[in-house]
Parts: sequence; C-alpha cells; structure tokens
Amino acid sequence: MFIQTEATPNPATLKFLPGRAVMADGTLELRDPDQAERSPLAQRLFGVNGVSGVFLGSDFITVTKSAGEWPHLKPAILGAIMEHFMSGAPVLSDGSRADVIEEGEFFAPEDAQTVETIKDLLETRIRPAVAGDGGDITFRGFKDGTVYLAMKGSCSGCPSSTATLKHGIQNLLRHFLPDVREVEAV
Repeated sequence: MFIQTEATPNPATLKFLPGRAVMADGTLELRDPDQAERSPLAQRLFGVNGVSGVFLGSDFITVTKSAGEWPHLKPAILGAIMEHFMSGAPVLSDGSRADVIEEGEFFAPEDAQTVETIKDLLETRIRPAVAGDGGDITFRGFKDGTVYLAMKGSCSGCPSSTATLKHGIQNLLRHFLPDVREVEAV
C-alpha cells in the first residue's frame, strides 16, 4: 500500500491520501481522542503521540498535530493508516455515521432561492477546492446578507482561513449573488 502525503495551507495539518475511499458519504471531524470511538481509524491515529485532530474525507485523511514535528510524526501516522487499511477494519464503528449538523440551517423562507444558489456554488466551486487542501466547508445559514459557513479539517484553525473566507468565498458569492454582503465562520 502506498500512501501519499500533501502539505496543506495550515502548518499544523498534513493530508494523507491512501489511494482508496475513506468515507463513502459525508465527512467526519474528530477533535479529541474521546470522539474517536466513532472510528477505529481515528482511534489508531489518536494513539500517535502529538495527534490532536483527525478529519476523514472521501479519499483523504487530514491529521492535525499539537506537538512534535512532521518528520517525526509522519512515519507513525503512515504506519497507523496502513495498519488500519490492511486489517480490513471499518473506518466507522457499527452504527456511526458521517457528521450530521445537529442544529438546523437557518434562513428566512423568502431567501430560499438565494440559499439554493449559495449551496450550489459551495458544492460545485468551493468544496472541491477546499477538499484539495484537506478540509471541508458547509452551509449553516443566511441572514441579513451574511452567509454563515462551518469550516472543518485543515481549514479549521488555519491561519489563512480568514483570507479564504473574506477574499475567496465572499467575493465569489457576491459576484453571483448581490444579496450577499459578507461571509462569516461559525
């Protein structure tokens, strides 16, 4: 098994590409070892000293470190990923599912058409680019011209995420939707 790695814009995260599907549907973000019971793969990764977060995407795994340097952590992380996939264990524990947003989306009924366009732009233009950097972004709400988005994976806590939101996503949405004034992270 050959696992590729890619740097992300967030220096605390590294993207691992195992060359096979990781999540069939959705994504899963685990920010501490207590949440790892949902995923045998995440349990192995949190077993590596210095790992503080795991994000599972469709065909990649983003690992966040709290301590140590990548040259020292990377071999142990590669070993944990390889062991997991070679064992045949599932990525998710029985009964576990991808992230489900517990609080509902919020927007006024009269903004439904604008929200539909925002979601379409997120799916077709923004999420693929963000996934390329080892993260994900999801729609949370729209109110008074402000779009609220949740950032996950390498995007969560990334030093350049504010610039991505304000200069990239905000400008794109404003270009297509004059009703959009600004974008905020939640």
